Parts: sequence; C-alpha cells; structure tokens
Amino acid sequence: MEQFPDRQAPDSQWLYGFWYRAMPGEKVGPSELHPAHVLDTPLVVGRDLQGRVFAMNDACPHRGMPLSCGWFDGEQVECSYHGWKFDARTGQCQSIPSLTADQKLKVDRIYAGSYPCEEHDRYIWVYLPEPPAPGAAFIRAESACPAPQVEKFGKKFQTAYLTADMPVSVDHGIIGLMDPAHGPFVHQAWWWRSRHSIHEKKKDFEPIPNGFRMSAHTPSSNSAPYKLLRMYADADSITTTIDFVLPNMRTETIRAGKYWFSSLTTVTPITHSHCRIDVVACWNIFNWVPFGSALLKFVFAKFVEQDRHTMELQSKGLKHNPHLILIDDADRPAKWYFSLKSAHLEAKRTGGEMKHPLAGPVTLKWRS
Repeated sequence: MEQFPDRQAPDSQWLYGFWYRAMPGEKVGPSELHPAHVLDTPLVVGRDLQGRVFAMNDACPHRGMPLSCGWFDGEQVECSYHGWKFDARTGQCQSIPSLTADQKLKVDRIYAGSYPCEEHDRYIWVYLPEPPAPGAAFIRAESACPAPQVEKFGKKFQTAYLTADMPVSVDHGIIGLMDPAHGPFVHQAWWWRSRHSIHEKKKDFEPIPNGFRMSAHTPSSNSAPYKLLRMYADADSITTTIDFVLPNMRTETIRAGKYWFSSLTTVTPITHSHCRIDVVACWNIFNWVPFGSALLKFVFAKFVEQDRHTMELQSKGLKHNPHLILIDDADRPAKWYFSLKSAHLEAKRTGGEMKHPLAGPVTLKWRS
C-alpha cells in the first residue's frame, strides 16, 4: 500500500506547457468577452469578427482591471477603467487615451498577455505556458503542437458535450476518472449494472508517450452498452481502447465493425480545491434506434452527474485531511498518473528525457 500524495498540491505540481479546455464554444458569441479560469490563471476569452477565438490575460497591465469587464468591437479589447485598447489576437496595446501628443511612451511595447487559442469539437482550448516571474511583463505564448481533438472514423457522426464542476483538486478528479473499481457502486442503475454483477476482470496496459493505454479489449459483459453493441457486430469483434495522457486527458474508443463511439474527457484544474470535468463524444451508432441519440445523451449525462455527485460527497471527507492509501491492482493507474506527473516535472527541471514509469506491457486484475 502507498500513502496518498498531498491532496493540496503546490503550484509547482500543476502542469504548464499543455492545452486545456477553457469553455464550450457556444457560450462565446461574436464580439463578446467572457471570463474563464484555468490553473488559477484569470483569462478573458472572446470571438473576433471573423469568428476566430482568442484568449488574453484578464487583467489590464495598467491598473489590473479585468479586461472581461470592458468592451470589445470585434478587433480590439478596451479596458473599462481608462480606455486602454489591446489587439485581441496579440494582446499588444494599441492606444492609451490619456497620453498627450508630446508624450513619447512606446505604446506598442506594452502587452496585456495573450495565449494560443483554438476551437475544436465544440470547445475552446487555451495553451497555458509556464507563468512569468512575479512582476514580469506578459509576452505572447507559443505552442509547438495543435490542441487535441476527438478521434473520428468517418465524416458522418453526431456530437455531444457535457461539463460539470467538481469541488476537489485536479488530482482527485483525474484518478476518479481513471478508477476502474467504482462503477458498480457509483454507476448503479437497473438499465446499466448493479453491484451484484461484480466479477473479476483482467486487462492489459501498455506505455504510450506521456501516458498509458488499456489495450484493445472486449467491453465488460456486465454493462448494458455491450449488449446493445452486439446488435451491430459479433461480440468478439467489438473492442474498447482507453488511453490516459498528461496532463488530464482520457480518451475512449469503441469499434464495432463500421460503427464507432469516441470520447475525449478532460479534468481541468481551476483552483487547488476546484476542478471541472468536460466530456465530448462523437458516434455513428444507434442512429436507426428510435430516440437512440437522445438515449445515448441521457446515459452520457447520467454518468457525469453520478461522478460529480460522488466528488461532491468526497470533498466533505477530504476537508478533514484523512490518511489515504492506494492499493494494487485497482489503484495502479492512479500510481502511474502520479509517477508520470513527477517524471514530467523532473525532466522539465533537468532538461533530460522523461523516464516513463511503465517499462513495458502490464496485466492488472481487479473486481468490478
């Protein structure tokens, strides 16, 4: 057994230099400004006249007024305090109304700070670099890779998303997301499964860059979707693959012949005691079943709500800072997560290559 790591992890344990979901794209209309919080970083998110999304530091570099309280004409963000204007794409200052003609301040050297921002699969993603030193000026961040997307296996599919706030740290949110043993207790329903269906399971895992994979396997025989999927393909040909990749991503892919279901779930750190789970799913199954898509969305929403409610209850126990332990084999994915996180931070500190906690394929067993 291992003692659970400190649930109130310091700032150094947050993972910068990754893309994070900021908010659903449909919440941001043209020429609107919306505040967002990621890794305790205040952001202002908007959409310009061309429909492109952007993200800036939500504080005017003059006196710290939140820029989300200002105005946006589709091109420039104007601070509501003194009218300073900033280019929405770059964060560069464009004008300072209080300056007189003979004052030679180089306005274009002032930046509010902007972040790479992309919109995919109905979500706005923001790239969060290492924060600047205290008192240092903001500069425009750059990302070497694009924001993640849900994997798709055809041009015709349906999409749905769900979001839920969790009153726990990001670590508890993530290991709850990958926990293989809570299903029969948290996700009970007559149409899904019950605790009486618990049986031993054995799954193969393998290392992948920045994460690990539950190798392709036949879905659990005690879940209702598995029984429905047998209408599409032979039971032995139905496969599920689940990946976890730093900093916070869980992907699941189910294949049944030409039919498929794919999802990308993230747990975003908002503050040290607050995170948010966001799920986007794409699929081309159950289209011929009456109300099939509505039924799938219902199950989808029920799952997320059950997890949210569980985290809400868990937060009450965590307030008392109890002694926590992790066990084998059911908690091994949680141990891998913490090891991956530590290895990433150590590699960043030393500039060396990240040492992966999985040397090769591993088989785990548990009951659920």
